Amino acid sequence: MIGKSELLEAIAGKNRGLLATAADKPAILSLIAQLEDRNPTPRPTEAADLLEGDWRLLYTTSRGILGIDQLPLFQLGQVYQCIRTKESKVYNIAEIYGLPYLEGLVSVAAEYEAVSERRVKVTFKRSLSGLQRLIDYQSPSNFIEQIESGKKFTALDFTIESREQRGWLDITYLDEDLRIGRGNEGSVFVLTKV
Repeated sequence: MIGKSELLEAIAGKNRGLLATAADKPAILSLIAQLEDRNPTPRPTEAADLLEGDWRLLYTTSRGILGIDQLPLFQLGQVYQCIRTKESKVYNIAEIYGLPYLEGLVSVAAEYEAVSERRVKVTFKRSLSGLQRLIDYQSPSNFIEQIESGKKFTALDFTIESREQRGWLDITYLDEDLRIGRGNEGSVFVLTKV
């Protein structure tokens, strides 16, 4: 029987999927599917205490996230998804590294609504990109506090109003420190609570 440790071992060293080979990917997806079949939380969208908090991305197949690493002179750093259940908000934060003193940040704020026991509908509301130093970025939690306080940033900061900026995510596995999700574009996400 496959457990979390086998999945974590398989994705270790894969740099969130950037270093996964063509042979690695189906094997990892198989381990993910086996773990999803043993989801200990049958109604994850109702498990606010487990969902709440800051999550760090361990592995994904998302071309949107992994594509950030393809930008010239830049490297994808840590990626976080921070969930605030009381406000039904989610913040996606990607740290970008490259040239010294030019560390960047790409962030999207969204609202979510549970539409079934495991699916949430996501509506993107705000995008923020800039240099970590100019934004005064210290950590995901600190950054979210700044956003929620209404701070104006020295960055590319805009409201997302397009009706096309919506999606959904199925939470297919959830326990106290691991979450697996599958998005509307076919991507898989494996995250650990920070």
